Amino acid sequence: MSLLQGRTTTRKSNPMLQKTRALRRASDAASARAAVTARRPMTILGVTAATLVGITLSVGLASTSAAAAMSPAIAVAAPALSGAEPLAQITRDASSTRVEARSAVAAAEAVTADVAASGLDVGASTSVDTSELERGIDKLADSEVTPLLLVGVVTDDVETELAEVVSDTEDLRAALTAAQEKRAAEEAAAAAAKAAAEHAAAERAAAAALASANTVEGAKASAQQQMSSRYGWGGDQFSCLDSLWTKESGWNYQAYNADGGATGIPQALPGSKMASAGADWQTSAATQIAWGLEYISAAYGTPCSAWSHSQAMNWY
Repeated sequence: MSLLQGRTTTRKSNPMLQKTRALRRASDAASARAAVTARRPMTILGVTAATLVGITLSVGLASTSAAAAMSPAIAVAAPALSGAEPLAQITRDASSTRVEARSAVAAAEAVTADVAASGLDVGASTSVDTSELERGIDKLADSEVTPLLLVGVVTDDVETELAEVVSDTEDLRAALTAAQEKRAAEEAAAAAAKAAAEHAAAERAAAAALASANTVEGAKASAQQQMSSRYGWGGDQFSCLDSLWTKESGWNYQAYNADGGATGIPQALPGSKMASAGADWQTSAATQIAWGLEYISAAYGTPCSAWSHSQAMNWY
C-alpha cells in the first residue's frame, strides 16, 4: 500500500472530522440569518421615514415608487400606497368631485341670477356663496402637481363644501318659488277684484242705460234709432208712431190694459208675444219697441199706415 492510498483511507474513515466541519457550516448560516433579521426593522423604519419625507417635500408617491424599485422592502412597508387600483380610485374620485362641484356652482349662479331678476323678497339670503367651493375646484385642477395622498384630502374638503353649496342652492330656490307663488296669488286676487269691479260697473251702466231707455224720452229715442237702422224710416214715420203709441200706452213700458190684457208700449195682446224679441220684454222698453216695430212692418208696412188704421178702427 502506498502512502497516498493510506492518507485517502484515513480521510474517508474519519467521520468525526466530517461532523465537525458540518457543524461549523450550520453555525455560520445561523449567524448570517440572525444578522439579517436584526437589520430588517431598521430597514423598514428607514423606508417609512423616507416615504414621509417624500410626501412632505411634494414628491408624493413617485418617491415611494422609486425607492421600491431599489429595495423590495418599501413595497412591504406601504402596500396600500403602491397598488394601481387605489391610486386610480383617488384620481377618479377627484375628477368626479370636480365635475359635480362645477355643476353645483353653475346651479348656484343660476338661482342667484333668477332671484335678482325677479325682484322678489326671498328673505335675508339672496345669493349662494360659492367662493370656497371654487377654490377647491382650482386645487383639484392642480392635482397633477399635488402629492396624491393630499389630493384625497382636498377631495374630501371639496365634497364637504359641495354638500353645503347644494343645500344652500336648494334653500334659495325654495324661497324663490314660494315668493313667486305668493306674487302669483296676489296678482290673481288683484285680477279677480278688478274683474269684479268692472263687472259691477258694467251692470251699473247697463242698469242706468236701461232706466234711461225706459223713460218716455228714452223709449222715443230708442224707437227713432231702431226705425232708422232697421227699416229706413225717417222723421215722418216717427211722427205717426209717436201718435200711435202715445194713444196706446203713453210710451209706458209698464202699461197694462186690465180689460183685455194688452201689455207694454205697443200694447201686445197677450204681452208674452213680445218674448220673441227678448226674454227681458217685461222690463225693457227697447225690447218692446223692437217687437212693436216688427209687428207694424209685417201687418201694415209703415207706422203711418198703422196709425191710419188705428184712427179708423180704434185699434191696430
